[in-house]
Amino acid sequence: MAHIKLPEYEQMSPSIQKKAEPILKKSGKLGDIFRLLAIDENIYNSTDVMVQNYLLKETRLPYYIKEAIALLISKENSCKMCVEVHKSIAKMLGLTQEEIEKILQGIETLEGDEKVKELLAFCIRASKKDNYKITKEEINRVKSFGWSDEELLEAVAITAYFNYINTLSNVFGLGDDQ
Repeated sequence: MAHIKLPEYEQMSPSIQKKAEPILKKSGKLGDIFRLLAIDENIYNSTDVMVQNYLLKETRLPYYIKEAIALLISKENSCKMCVEVHKSIAKMLGLTQEEIEKILQGIETLEGDEKVKELLAFCIRASKKDNYKITKEEINRVKSFGWSDEELLEAVAITAYFNYINTLSNVFGLGDDQ
């Protein structure tokens, strides 16, 4: 149960209610993170722009990698709620339960593409509090696997987004009842 009172649909601003309606029609409920963000329309709108542009829009990075980043960073940050939400999203994107579990076990257990593993390892490194110590050599190593500056920037932006959303979820106790 959340550590603060989360608004019900009727308590949300009309503009947020409008965004909530399709979610309610599709799933019958609003998730705790939606309800938390709905407390402040500016925070909601800013976060929504990030979700739309980083996660939902087709970008340079495939959805599989975006969801792998979501799962790994959320697990790294001990955000139970986000891990559960992104397990479901990963399934909707076609990942099997086995693939999801391998991602959650860590990069070392992933099979296949070394290029993807290198990017995911870099994202975990970028999520740490001492990320200011990342060197040009570390960035060049990731790029040597074939990642462009644009792809690397996008991956780090998604990583930063999950640090942000995981912090909100963890601080306010979202998903503690899961």
